[in-house]
Amino acid sequence: MITQPIFLVGPMGAGKSTIGKLLAAQLGLPFADSDKVLEDRTGADIPWIFDVEGEAGFRRRESEVLKDLCTGEPQVVATGGGIVLMPENRALLKAHGFVVYLRASLDQLVERTSKNNNRPLLQVADPKAKLREILLQREPFYSEVADLVCDTDDCSPRQASTMVSDRLLSSVET
Repeated sequence: MITQPIFLVGPMGAGKSTIGKLLAAQLGLPFADSDKVLEDRTGADIPWIFDVEGEAGFRRRESEVLKDLCTGEPQVVATGGGIVLMPENRALLKAHGFVVYLRASLDQLVERTSKNNNRPLLQVADPKAKLREILLQREPFYSEVADLVCDTDDCSPRQASTMVSDRLLSSVET
């Protein structure tokens, strides 16, 4: 039985939102996307927040949303890719939920993010180089907070959600 939030972490393009919705349905839990919650609260999209407040302003708002999502209520939460950058966020994730790191290769991340212009950090001349830089910076943090690591490269979102569900339920039972 799931008794706490399940937080999905990983880089943009790992499948947190897509897999999260499927996982929540499989487990019969509510789903929340921290980026969507942030946009709903502010009435602005993430690129606009980045433009007006910069990354620091966005990260501050992101932390406020995470605190509110750490209610202890069982739910599946897809987090923003950079949520792990702040030590206080990593502490919140570890203290208030079960954390699943959805890992994907650089090539997969490039392919999955190439058609989405709603990713402010990738609005650069060389998105692959930027993704590589992001992975190098954040991967240690994803691993640090993870209770479970699932590779999403060679599976569909449905296969990935089933894999996470199976592994999650078996780890809860032990």
